[in-house]
Amino acid sequence: MNRIAAIDWMRGVVMILMALDHASGFFNTERIFADSILLYEPGVILATDQFMTRWLTHICAPTFIFLSGAALAISVSQRQALGISNKTIDRDLLIRGGFIALLDLVLLSFVAGKLLLQVLYAIGISMMIMVPLRYLPARTVFISAIVILLGSEALLVWLWNPNADTPLWLALTLAPVFGESSSVMYPLLPWLAMMMLGWVFGQRIIMAQQGNWTTLRLLLSSGLLALVGFVLIRYIDGYGNMFMLLEGNSLVQWLHISKYPPSLVYTALELGLMAIILAGLIWLTPKIGVRENGVVLVFGQTALFFYLAHFAVLTILSLVFDRGGLEQVYLITVVVLIILYPICRLYRTIKQRYPQSVLRFL
Repeated sequence: MNRIAAIDWMRGVVMILMALDHASGFFNTERIFADSILLYEPGVILATDQFMTRWLTHICAPTFIFLSGAALAISVSQRQALGISNKTIDRDLLIRGGFIALLDLVLLSFVAGKLLLQVLYAIGISMMIMVPLRYLPARTVFISAIVILLGSEALLVWLWNPNADTPLWLALTLAPVFGESSSVMYPLLPWLAMMMLGWVFGQRIIMAQQGNWTTLRLLLSSGLLALVGFVLIRYIDGYGNMFMLLEGNSLVQWLHISKYPPSLVYTALELGLMAIILAGLIWLTPKIGVRENGVVLVFGQTALFFYLAHFAVLTILSLVFDRGGLEQVYLITVVVLIILYPICRLYRTIKQRYPQSVLRFL
């Protein structure tokens, strides 16, 4: 089974949006970062342009983790078809997952000057946990993921006091921490559930590879169902909002939802949007064709490398450019993408030329 261009495009789109968000973190003097009950003070008026710039990037982490699960399922199937043993596949998954998690634990934490567990921690540990989970029936994995997403808030109501110190075990699994000496932005369990959903989706793709209609129907129906769920839960304005309730009926208020930790409305909205966009990209593929060196495709096929490299580029640019407003942020984002495109393309070429090198873990 060849690479699915629509998945690479989808991943490339979120890489570009992620670069925008992180450029905002580096250069935006008025950046809004209030996506949690820990970060938001009720009653504060959120500037629409700043808020929407931040909100556009909310789709990145859920999509990246969901598609990591899908890619994992497809990769495992391909390797099994080549006769590679399950023992070898499991060993490589454990090594790759551990390597990805260590990038947060060691490299990015060192750069930040404190323990900083972000999306790579969630992806790496989730990948390692998928080693035993992949032997379970797809239905069991799917139901388990839904239970985690539906029940996370109930557990937090019982276990978590946002105004008190959070135990380390809870921070690593369910509740975020924003501290001077350590920050856990992506507690494991809800993000693991998204990878589990991606794994199940990847298995469905393998089963439906003779035609796209089954996959399109699955994506559209599940995406619309998730968006309906978002509207209903947000309208009821109770459980599922992770303590961030409506303060009016403006668009900003409806979209101002908890990412840290991911609320049920956040997960439903972002995965619902992703499913519909991905369906559109799959539908477009045979109509527009695939350009091997297209910008979005290249970024999507080098996503983890892009993630690490764009931080280095932003750090260098911060020595040259001053902080400013949104115009500065969008300009810097374009500069970052222009710089990264040839670098990512070169990296892809080297990785394809040496498929068994250490680069396969990156």
